[in-house]
Parts: sequence; C-alpha cells; structure tokens
Amino acid sequence: MANALLSIQIIPKVDDQDLYSFVDEAIAVIESTNVKYSVHPLETTLEGELSELLQIVQKMNEKMAELGVPSVISQVKIAYRPNGITMDELVEKYQ
Repeated sequence: MANALLSIQIIPKVDDQDLYSFVDEAIAVIESTNVKYSVHPLETTLEGELSELLQIVQKMNEKMAELGVPSVISQVKIAYRPNGITMDELVEKYQ
C-alpha cells in the first residue's frame, strides 16, 4: 500500500508561450510512471511511496529545464502515513 499522497502544481516561468503545453509535459512525466494519479484544475495528486513520488517531482522539474524553461516553481503538499494512505479513503465520503 502507498504511504504518501503528493499534490503538485508546476508553475513554469515562460514569456509569451503557452503555459498549458508545459503543464501537459509535466503531466506526461507522471503518466510515464506506474503511480496512481488524479489531475485537478489547480494541481495533480499522486499516490505511492514517498521516495518514488519525490523522484517524480525531480523528473518533472528536470523536464521543464530540458524544454528550456529558465525557472520553475513547484508547489508541493505531502500527506504521509507509514502504515498506508490512499486518495480514495480521503474522499470516499464525498463520492
């Protein structure tokens, strides 16, 4: 079972370029992994082992650099439970 949820909002600093195309590239990094994730209007939430999720954040930032983005802000929220945590259990009463 996953021990962490990580929500991330990538904000690339780009002038006169389509911000959403860079966000799409960041989400593609997540899609290339085997972690469960859910895209929301202002952030994307990932479910997995904390160490793996932090590596994904690093890859997302590195991808922005590869694309020529001079600066990136990554806003990250982490919920960590060593005995396990899932997105479903946190939102089940709202489903």
